[in-house]
Amino acid sequence: MTLDRAEIARRAGDISAAGGVRAVVLDDGAERGIRVLEFRTGGGLAFDVLVDRAMDLGTAEFRGNGFGWHSATGFRHPGLHEYADEGGLSMLRSFSGLLLTAGLDHTLFTAEVDASQYRYPHRATVWNGLHGRVANIPARLSGYGERWIDDERCVLWAEGEVRQAAIFGEHLRLTRRIEADLGGTEIRLIDSVRNAGFDPTPHMYLYHVNVGWPFLDEGARYELPVERTLWQSDSVAEQGVSNVEVPAPQPGFVEQVYEHELKPDAAGLVRPRLVNERLGVFFELEYDSAQFPAFFQWLHLREGAYAVGFEPSTHHVQGEPAAREDGSMTFLEPGEERRYETAFRVGEL
Repeated sequence: MTLDRAEIARRAGDISAAGGVRAVVLDDGAERGIRVLEFRTGGGLAFDVLVDRAMDLGTAEFRGNGFGWHSATGFRHPGLHEYADEGGLSMLRSFSGLLLTAGLDHTLFTAEVDASQYRYPHRATVWNGLHGRVANIPARLSGYGERWIDDERCVLWAEGEVRQAAIFGEHLRLTRRIEADLGGTEIRLIDSVRNAGFDPTPHMYLYHVNVGWPFLDEGARYELPVERTLWQSDSVAEQGVSNVEVPAPQPGFVEQVYEHELKPDAAGLVRPRLVNERLGVFFELEYDSAQFPAFFQWLHLREGAYAVGFEPSTHHVQGEPAAREDGSMTFLEPGEERRYETAFRVGEL
């Protein structure tokens, strides 16, 4: 049946019979108090937006099969987060879900960098933990709901703002809009990062997109348009596990990370995939190579934490100190803004 406005109205008193967006609050354990927007498209796609976790994506399912990674940490409340804990690796205590956003001023490994642009003698440098601060900052929710276009297409949407700010420091604002079509199988992410302060401010941005079981399982296959591999972790040579065909969960597996140069299409878009032929499904990420010139492949195939990652990034694997040294570091001038448009797709083979 076509999901147009008239046909739904004839059959149901509310659009929620077909799909929609619902606001709930998690109420138990480490997740207690997190605001969540539940999206159901009616096309087999369902996913959660974690409003209090930078509007990142948590649970995600396609026709009953999960693809958003569920780690043992759960969707931990940001009030429990201590940024400088464990030598800067505290992100690993709240690392779960389909999308974890890294940034806004720092990504990749820990680094202490110059902060003289903020002109505060008592803070000459700033120390950054793994993947920055943004993923554990609650959003201010602007709105959500369903919007009909010409009575034929219904867009499910949510929008909010995440503010990362400090006195004598950065003032960056992320405006995030999430969309999905009623009856569709695609999530669209439209992000704008703006320097709302009055000092030139570092900007780094990375999406840690994490696919888990059952989409990820033994025999699942990466389809990446690799032109060349620029870097790989030492664990690749030590373990020799394929980064194309995924094995079953491995005891004691050490993460394998690669930086690839991927070939874009004529429009500059890149579409890496994970395919599971046993289930007859795929997951695809689409991003603009001009917005994200770097890409990392992450394999974390250890028993109990089985996941693979797609990581489009504004900067290369050497991170912030190297980018500052070679001149590739991004600094946003006051009022300057960067826009990122990305799509997450699922479907049947």
